[in-house]
Amino acid sequence: MAEPQWRVLVTDDVDPEGVAELRACPDIEVEEHPTRPWTAWLDVIDRYDAAIGRSATPWPALLLERATRLRALGRAGVGLDNIDLDAATRRGIAVLNAPGSNAVSVAELAFGLLLALVRRLPEAVASMREGRWDRGRLGGTELRGRTMAIVGLGRIGSEMARRAHAFGMSVVAYDPYVADARFAELGVERAPTLTALLERAEVLTVHVPLTPETRGMIGAAELARLRPGVILLNLARGEVVDEAALVDALERGRLAGAALDVFATEPLPPDHPLRRLPNALLTPHLGASTAEAQRRVAVEVCSAVREVLLHGDLIRAVNAAGLDGGAWRALRPLLRLAERLGRLGAALLGGGLSAVELRYAGPRDGVARPLLAASLQGALAGVVAAPVNLINALAVAEERGIEAAWGQVAGRGDGGEEIELRVEAGERALRLGGALFGESHGRVVRIGAFRVDIAPRGTLLVLRNRDVPGVIGRVGTLLGQAGVNIAEYHQARLQAGGDALAAISVDSRVPADVLAALAGLPEVQDVVQVAMEE
Repeated sequence: MAEPQWRVLVTDDVDPEGVAELRACPDIEVEEHPTRPWTAWLDVIDRYDAAIGRSATPWPALLLERATRLRALGRAGVGLDNIDLDAATRRGIAVLNAPGSNAVSVAELAFGLLLALVRRLPEAVASMREGRWDRGRLGGTELRGRTMAIVGLGRIGSEMARRAHAFGMSVVAYDPYVADARFAELGVERAPTLTALLERAEVLTVHVPLTPETRGMIGAAELARLRPGVILLNLARGEVVDEAALVDALERGRLAGAALDVFATEPLPPDHPLRRLPNALLTPHLGASTAEAQRRVAVEVCSAVREVLLHGDLIRAVNAAGLDGGAWRALRPLLRLAERLGRLGAALLGGGLSAVELRYAGPRDGVARPLLAASLQGALAGVVAAPVNLINALAVAEERGIEAAWGQVAGRGDGGEEIELRVEAGERALRLGGALFGESHGRVVRIGAFRVDIAPRGTLLVLRNRDVPGVIGRVGTLLGQAGVNIAEYHQARLQAGGDALAAISVDSRVPADVLAALAGLPEVQDVVQVAMEE
């Protein structure tokens, strides 16, 4: 029986249905282990090609630096705060999560907590258990007619909006990263600023990731802008809301209540002041803790890791260079062309790159940056010791002081797509061109000042020579005598009798002595061999 090609570490009790997605592939070997301190993995993490876990296992830079084989790191959940994303990106590790799979579970819990607060359900249940009948004391209020203010109109925020409408609430949201069309589709009013949102809120609910921008975004100043009697919900990340300011607002009665499922320190310390407040309803990070959500996130992230290993598919990688959604598979032929143009440019300049600039001409939006990453991947292949891929190519270029730029111009309107790549090495510069017509056939169409037309596959020989009779025959004879088969031969010139360039695609690498013989021909000025495929 053949040895599996890939080894995957699974920890933190990822749902078995997700793990089954990996075990079903004969090329993948799965090792499941219980949660351990991250330091326990330091000496063995270099055995694995991918790892999958939940929030219990941190992935700091030190551990990721030891993960020399790791290609993919999956988080069976939404948040990524237990992963050093910058370190993973520098290492070229695709980081994957399941951002939408627990949206319904979180939204349902949020509304359960909200209803419990406005109808005073915890008090009612406690009084009944204690043998009392406090019907007169425990009157509540309705949600209908109130305004729900949502910070973050992503997947969970959108589910909150749908449920708020069902309860007869008005909905306003603040999210500068969501288009107007999405607000209109959900029937949500856009607040131009966070301040404007706070002034409208009767129920304030937070659904944003933890970033430097969102850390502490609901603090003392923001809570002071709320009208008296507001209810606050936080089922996102504990650090988004300043807990000390929240305790103060609850104690002073500025807030009617708060429901929290997340905390700055988890587990929440036994003596934390939030625990003693009667108007604070606390749950132990249960947002995604439904059987259905755990199954969905596990299946989604395990499938995504499998696709990275088997097909190099980065459709779900949160740190990929601008790639998104279904555009990934359709972009592969262009990415392949850009990568090979990068290889060609670096080889012809002889290394020492100082700048790379890519221009894309065609109908697709937002593809120039990933194409630049692909060209850098090709240009840096074999130059640096660490693996270079679409995840870390831009970061590696920055570390090496290579200036990188990209842009897009209008296409010619004939359905084709073109890439122009300019590479610099000190005072030397070279411009290359590639074109894609149809679904999968990319061609190199320009090398420097010369127009060519050749497929960038196998091994490519690029010769500069004088345009005199017999050159093509002599080159072909030398290659034939060495047993090197020519797939394509394109000769280009600027003017008769002047400088010329030959781009020759061959089926195998050309031995060094044959290259020396080619370079020794009187008409040949230089010859460069470039491996287009590894």
